[in-house]
Amino acid sequence: MHDQRIISAASDAEDAQFEAGLRPRRLKDFTGQTKLKENLAIAIEAARHRGEAMDHVLLYGPPGLGKTTLAAIIAAELDVAFDQTSGPVLQKKLDLSGVLTNIQERQIFFIDEIHRLMPDIEEMLYSALEDFQLDLLIGSGPGARTMRIPIQRFTAVGATTRQGLVSAPLRGRFGLVLHLNHYNVDELKTIVARSARLLDVAIDDEGAAEIARRSRGTPRIANRLLRRVRDFAQVRADGRISLVTAETALDLLEVDRFGLDEIDQKIMHTVLEKYRGGPVGVNTIAASVNEEPETIEDVYEPYLIQLGFLHRTPRGRVATERAFEYFKVERRWQNGVQQPGLF
Repeated sequence: MHDQRIISAASDAEDAQFEAGLRPRRLKDFTGQTKLKENLAIAIEAARHRGEAMDHVLLYGPPGLGKTTLAAIIAAELDVAFDQTSGPVLQKKLDLSGVLTNIQERQIFFIDEIHRLMPDIEEMLYSALEDFQLDLLIGSGPGARTMRIPIQRFTAVGATTRQGLVSAPLRGRFGLVLHLNHYNVDELKTIVARSARLLDVAIDDEGAAEIARRSRGTPRIANRLLRRVRDFAQVRADGRISLVTAETALDLLEVDRFGLDEIDQKIMHTVLEKYRGGPVGVNTIAASVNEEPETIEDVYEPYLIQLGFLHRTPRGRVATERAFEYFKVERRWQNGVQQPGLF
């Protein structure tokens, strides 16, 4: 993700192809997210039993946890067509109406980054999701009239990293709203072992566990780290990924034992050293590390909070005692009093 900066467009495409090849195709092969899978399995089985389109699904959570994969799995489980787009791509009403008028019965229509839909596109989507009809304006001026065009009953699957930016009217039209959590080490270890089998790479339990520990709770990062460790093993070792091989390769990539990359460490050192543990606003942190505030909130902060290094408070971000100890930063005192909010 960020510990492996993309060097070129060619390597970006190669990474995407690599990740697509490792994605599970069925729900039983999808590791982790137990409650979410159970809810999806019930909804899928009920829709299959009735022969109807499944209820609309909204998936939200940090990037790289499997939202796109789950959308494709739903289509495969229902044995229906799968079409996908993203919010920024749909710029005009004609874009959406063109897609929906050609949609097949019970088809899965996946909209990534659904929180970035244009307001007029979103309004048009309301009637499509609720009534399976498109409201089109024909003509202009005094002669303008509205035409309702029926469309096939389909299932929309929306994905977003920022549920709070999805408007209430749009969110209310999704029957299933499901949250994806970060994965634990055991789940990621299973994912790494499965990916290694698909890549025909020999890996032992300790090597898989080490990659899992440094993957920030994210399968996408686990698979990318596996690829780079595989390259190292083939060039500098015997081709087999052991604990020593994994540790050496990941240290070379400057991925620490918690999977923290350069930006993570800059964020924490900004809070710990420049602002004495906080509280400090996210805009200030973003300016200090030269990143967008949205990127800080969506990509970096959730994992730092999960690790127990950072707290979100009404006054800003505050570092924890664990963060001071891990980053070996001495706690500062002001007027003989410990900085507030650290503990």
